[in-house]
Amino acid sequence: MRLEELDYHLPPDQIAQRPLDRRDASRLLLLNRSRGALEDRRFAEFPDLLYGNELLVLNNARVIPARLFGRRAGVHSQNPSRSTRAEHLTGKVEVLLTRLIGDDTWETLVRPGRKMHLGERVLFGDGELEAEVTARGEFGLRTLRFLAHDQRAVNEHFERLGHVPLPPYIERADETADRERYQTVFAKRPGAIAAPTAGLHFSQEILKRIRERGVAICELTLDVGLGTFQPVHGETLEGHVMHSEWYEISRETADCINAAHAAGRPLLAIGTTVVRALEDAAQRAAEAGSAEVVLPGKAEAQLFITPGFRFHIVNQLLTNFHLPRSTLLALICAFAGREHVLAAYKHALDVGYRFYSYGDCMLIR
Repeated sequence: MRLEELDYHLPPDQIAQRPLDRRDASRLLLLNRSRGALEDRRFAEFPDLLYGNELLVLNNARVIPARLFGRRAGVHSQNPSRSTRAEHLTGKVEVLLTRLIGDDTWETLVRPGRKMHLGERVLFGDGELEAEVTARGEFGLRTLRFLAHDQRAVNEHFERLGHVPLPPYIERADETADRERYQTVFAKRPGAIAAPTAGLHFSQEILKRIRERGVAICELTLDVGLGTFQPVHGETLEGHVMHSEWYEISRETADCINAAHAAGRPLLAIGTTVVRALEDAAQRAAEAGSAEVVLPGKAEAQLFITPGFRFHIVNQLLTNFHLPRSTLLALICAFAGREHVLAAYKHALDVGYRFYSYGDCMLIR
């Protein structure tokens, strides 16, 4: 599939730069994926739009303050001449934590990436936190090993020195309020570098109303990382390799999903990250020859869902509006059909919906 088939024009003023005052004040576009019919609603109506027999699955990943600003501090080297030369290197460095790969060792995106060589150090704050480049990858990826020079743990320094990793289309610096608003009310497990944004619309009041309707809710964890928002480098989807993302499905959640599936109850995924975790887990269960539709446990999702994909578990989806030419838009088109999705996006643009992370949402069923 050519990337241009997932393109649309979005006026910049429809990209939400800030959240609304109330989480549940956003608009909701209801899309019938078999007929393409559309209804303009409000997210505050979401509990009343449910049939009552759904199983809702949430992603309880918690966003960490993953953007760090430091300064270059030279290269650790056994070569005295190189070390002397490198120690004179200075300059600001921006680091985005993308995935924990070992004890205090992270895969990161570094800017300026090209200038960061093996062994080079970066200092943060007043020097109480240091990182060293231990490996180089494509597209600016670097492996950094972090070291604290005081009594605090590295993660404590991240919380103190780090910034909320707002997406680049939010053209402002992060603010104190983002620490709470770029986080779902059910966030529990720290490790994500981006919010599962469909969940941002939920308030405690909305969750209470859903439960009062008798609708069951369960949770999983997928650490949102590069796999969710890494751009496609090329003109077709076929050549794109998805970055893996860690997820975990508890025994309790697996039992709920298996029971709902066996009973023919609809499963409503709250966000594309839930879709990715569940459909990856279903593939793993099928490959293992399991009688269960999903297995509990931890795994790495590298699943790339594109039009033509056969969904095994997810019947309904709540999702925000996604970037053109993106893997997330490809997933939505796989779920609801490209023509229906692009028609829905056109309608949303025509009537003034707000797009992306802090924007409005769609309920597809």
